[in-house]
Amino acid sequence: MVRLKMPTVFGMTASAMEIEEARAQGVAVEDDSLTVDLVDGRTVIVPLAWYARLWHGTPEERKNFEIIGDGTLIHWPDLDEDLSVSGILVGRKSGESQQSLKKWLEGRTKSGNQPA
Repeated sequence: MVRLKMPTVFGMTASAMEIEEARAQGVAVEDDSLTVDLVDGRTVIVPLAWYARLWHGTPEERKNFEIIGDGTLIHWPDLDEDLSVSGILVGRKSGESQQSLKKWLEGRTKSGNQPA
């Protein structure tokens, strides 16, 4: 019989530990950064340039967000932008194609929402 010993962390075996998904409790969008306050006390700050729709949004559009999915997602309805907190935490930039962004920007110009 072979026994495997599981590593321990803080007195718990790795198999007994659960990883809790990161959840937001607060969001702030500045001129050049996105700040997300997590429920576990951490604060994550990333460059706003990573998210083109937020970058091009007006201050009013940037302020209009919803924290949804029990804090796992952030949604900006005026900008049609959705970001996962886990994606922000690992440094995932927007995956929007240049063609899609161009079409979105053209639609904003036609509707009177000028880019910032």
